[in-house]
Amino acid sequence: MVRRTKEDALATRHRLLDAAEILFLAKGVSHTSLQDIARQSGTTRGAVYWHFKDKADVFNAMVDRVTLPLEASLEFLAHEEQATPLAHIRSSIRQALLRIATDPQTRRVFEVATLKVEYIDELQAIRLRHLRVRNSFLEQIENGLSASALNQAKILRVPAETAALGLHALIDGLIQNWLLDNAAFDLVQVGHQVLGVYLAGLGLAPED
Repeated sequence: MVRRTKEDALATRHRLLDAAEILFLAKGVSHTSLQDIARQSGTTRGAVYWHFKDKADVFNAMVDRVTLPLEASLEFLAHEEQATPLAHIRSSIRQALLRIATDPQTRRVFEVATLKVEYIDELQAIRLRHLRVRNSFLEQIENGLSASALNQAKILRVPAETAALGLHALIDGLIQNWLLDNAAFDLVQVGHQVLGVYLAGLGLAPED
């Protein structure tokens, strides 16, 4: 009986998150109410509050179900065994782009997180999450670029901190443009090409 109750609760939670994903994509996060989510999921507002404290909590739980590509790339960067620091960077970014391009749910959630959220007062927890992920990415990439330069006995043409910011802006902008029109270009192929050009511009030699 207890097991059945837990299964029912988990099923309700997933229905709520499925509903939130649909509504956030269609209407935007700020224009979606908890009542909208309850109605879309076939549950009640009370059920929403049983599982989540507010709309930002719903958003973050939706994201947690599908690890965002940027967060996934950080995990890949930290654990994947590669020959060089530069290979770590290239592989992690490729994995992020590939996941966006090939996994529909990841794409939907990333589109919501990228294009359908406003940092209004009730959604500050979402802003803080974005900042945490961005800052972690920048730290990992800065360390990776510094290690790559050391490994190749090169001097980066700009400080590693600046180079990491530029790389983040490049990839983030590429993803946002692809989400606006994913028929315009091949995200993985173009991402690979522009990443190579950017790294070469920093003075790093290609390794693949």
